[in-house]
Amino acid sequence: MPSHLFADRTAGQPPERGTVDALISQTRRLRGDVDAVRRDAVVDEDDPQGRWQRALCDLAVHQLDDLGAQLGQLKEGLPEGPPAGGQNTRPAEEPHRASPDEPPRTGSLLSRVGSAQWNLLTDEVTWSDELFQIFGRSPGCGPMSLDELPSVVFAEDQALLTAMVTGCLIDGKPIDGEFRIVRTDGRVRTLHMMGEPVLDSDGCTASMWAVLRDVSELRRSERAVRETRESLRRRHDIEQTEHRMAVELQEAVLPPWRGSLRFPHGGPAALDLAGHYLPSESSAMIGGNWYDALELPDGDALLTVGDLTGHGVSATSSMAMLLGALRGMAVAGISPGPLMEHLNRLLEASAQPALGSAVCCRYSPATGTLSWAQAGHPAPLLFRGGTGRALARPEGLMLGATPRTSYEQAEVRLLPGDVLVLHTDGLTRDAGADPFGAGGTDRLLGLEPRFARARDAQECVRSVVEEFGACPREDDACVMVARIGDPSERTTP
Repeated sequence: MPSHLFADRTAGQPPERGTVDALISQTRRLRGDVDAVRRDAVVDEDDPQGRWQRALCDLAVHQLDDLGAQLGQLKEGLPEGPPAGGQNTRPAEEPHRASPDEPPRTGSLLSRVGSAQWNLLTDEVTWSDELFQIFGRSPGCGPMSLDELPSVVFAEDQALLTAMVTGCLIDGKPIDGEFRIVRTDGRVRTLHMMGEPVLDSDGCTASMWAVLRDVSELRRSERAVRETRESLRRRHDIEQTEHRMAVELQEAVLPPWRGSLRFPHGGPAALDLAGHYLPSESSAMIGGNWYDALELPDGDALLTVGDLTGHGVSATSSMAMLLGALRGMAVAGISPGPLMEHLNRLLEASAQPALGSAVCCRYSPATGTLSWAQAGHPAPLLFRGGTGRALARPEGLMLGATPRTSYEQAEVRLLPGDVLVLHTDGLTRDAGADPFGAGGTDRLLGLEPRFARARDAQECVRSVVEEFGACPREDDACVMVARIGDPSERTTP
């Protein structure tokens, strides 16, 4: 059975952290043992078997060093930046498949390692059986001489091979490097070559021996790690860009006013308005929440909050389209109920189908009447005379749920001093134990004493943010407070 320590053999499932620590310790111990065997070995230069054993120890040390580094990366996790060394430009290799005359691979080290010796005095060349398999060369064709070897080497790697062989034969340098070959069946393999010159009694190079290891699977695994890491880095960059675009689009669409907004100007029935956007616990979850207030040509005021399903640029762009249409229809004088019907048909026919909830209110300061409709949305909360309550919801399905549906419209008379709170369900849904947000709504209604002491709508919003801003929130949320009556005409208790 192949050892589980081979770095180019994938595990059946992701290891736990304790398992990785144990593997690192085991690899270090094994590396030390192999290194000790290599140091203690006394090798006769005339003994090919001894040179072979020493070379295998060298390769094993290299392999264990690579394995230790890879396990260390696995323990530390994915780096934030791009991998060292830049992008991989090596051409892709084809998977190695056994040919009919090639025995199946077992995954052991010996099945991927072959040896060779080139005698410079007699021109005799000796290859092991494994090396013929690695090159995909029939033993009947005989081994390749040093002059023939470059013919199967990638053109880009021929200079490297020539330099290694020349350095070994002329300068007596050991060989340690990699190059790619094209086998006779057309498959590309990466070989790691290690070798040394064999000197005669005069100190001249008499022959060169080498051990060649097929490291194609290992290098392919390393390349897959680099490419995956680079892909994740690019994905992270794309997500950051999309998040920034969604934030910018949201900021461009939501009301530009900060603090309190007052219209119509002055009078006991004027509106004092303030709104706030609360992001989700994950800042990347920018959704389609909105709040809006608009003074209409006839002196009425439009108040609306809503939420579209989804997140990112798609949700915010759909929100921008829907809010623009809502504003245009309100300016044209369409009342909340029919307006919701038009929004439903618009969203259902959109190129980016989505579901949405919304509440739309039209307030007449002349009569103090609030006309409103909702589409699967929490009802506005009315605070008056020391108590708070949710208004009775008229019928209305979520936007985009069905092509043709009607939306009922309700009316309520607002009095000076009343506080009206509009919010999306993300504000209260995660704040209480009830999955429908009932617990969060009770907490919101419990803010009535603080609303009564507040000097303006902005202070009411600040109380909401203090109460709900620190709550873990899976979705973003909006809240808008409308207070009836100009705060400048009130006296602070």
